[in-house]
Amino acid sequence: MAGTAETVRTLVRGDPEMEEAIVTVLARVENEGEIAWTDVNDELTSGQWGRLIEKGVLVEEGDGFAVDDPEAVREALEEDEPDAPGDGSSWTKWDKMAGVTALAMMPGYYITWIRNTVGATIDVIFGPLLAHLPFYAVILVMAVLTGFNSTVFQSNMMDMEKMSYYQERMQDIQEREEAAKERGDEEAVEEIRQEQMENMGENLGMFKEQFRPMGWIMLLTIPIFLWMYWAMGQGVGAQSFVLPLVGETQFNQGGTGPLPFPSWIVWYFLTSMSITQVIRKALNVQTQPT
Repeated sequence: MAGTAETVRTLVRGDPEMEEAIVTVLARVENEGEIAWTDVNDELTSGQWGRLIEKGVLVEEGDGFAVDDPEAVREALEEDEPDAPGDGSSWTKWDKMAGVTALAMMPGYYITWIRNTVGATIDVIFGPLLAHLPFYAVILVMAVLTGFNSTVFQSNMMDMEKMSYYQERMQDIQEREEAAKERGDEEAVEEIRQEQMENMGENLGMFKEQFRPMGWIMLLTIPIFLWMYWAMGQGVGAQSFVLPLVGETQFNQGGTGPLPFPSWIVWYFLTSMSITQVIRKALNVQTQPT
């Protein structure tokens, strides 16, 4: 019973028009015992009929079809379904300001005066680290800081319920399209493709949710990265350290291994990616919808 009820909820949640189709089929079956496509083809589309059979709501009985579990279907239809998440952007003006500020600093990778300005400003905060720690350890500290920062923002700013809804909708549409193609039902395929076009806004909504924390993450990561870049010009770049799998190398040495990047950038990304995964596991932070 629970399986049939959940199937009906999923169908209706994915396509609100399915509710009317299910009500029609349920009423016909209760009155006539079993039905065929010709009994309801003026009230249901072939795509809706096919989905009810595919999902097991309709099962073969005698010379026609019957509802698998009428009581479960009726129960699912009578429940108040939660409203679907809104399609509007959840970005606030502060999110947008953070993103714009971060983007304004990005040219610092190429424009010296921006890099020097940001680097010298950030050096007021992190400069003491350079006096007490070797630079590879300073990079490790920065990797911990940026990894923790990105994990916290993703955990608190991404609406997993909304993203799961969007993902479920897209997956359901893809499954229905594949099933319709296997049946050779061109009418259903055309209807599903039309539905995909209508749901483009939902796809955009999912991308907005995924990228919402990025402005805040970049707002901290870009200045730190520019500061490390700036430090290369303050004599740090000539220092040597041992890079795993590469051996002894200088921080500013280019073309590290198979990568066309200086050693300090390779070391930062290696430590940052590793530490971020550890932090997410330790804090049990979910950054992808289930």
